[in-house]
Amino acid sequence: MQNIDRRSALGLALAAASTAVAKPAAAQAAASPRATETSPSPGVVIRTYGEERSLIPGFKTVVMRDVIVQPGAKTTENTEMMNPMVCHIAEGELRIVQDGKSITGKKNYVWTCNTGTKEHVINDSNAVAIMRITDLKA
Repeated sequence: MQNIDRRSALGLALAAASTAVAKPAAAQAAASPRATETSPSPGVVIRTYGEERSLIPGFKTVVMRDVIVQPGAKTTENTEMMNPMVCHIAEGELRIVQDGKSITGKKNYVWTCNTGTKEHVINDSNAVAIMRITDLKA
């Protein structure tokens, strides 16, 4: 076995790292054929993926949707939630205003809303943000 000096080891490490970086990223799967899109306000698209039966007691169905918010855009202010839901920031960063209180949520932040909660989100960043919502319907 040959001895490898630091310079050779560094060169091999950089070559391996550049190969890993050069590997093309997998394309995001196309929207489901069941998905529908609406645009309730400028810079905001809601993609709904359909409704499915729920196994959670107290809820008949669940619906998953993504809210795609462009930089500088926001959802309609003080929207009243019609049902409980779990929200998750899948990409980017959003300012969440819930019942008048503001918090900044970054990628993978999770929170909940209940029926009657008033909420809207604002994308103050320079990147697109995606909020994934799972609606729990009685």
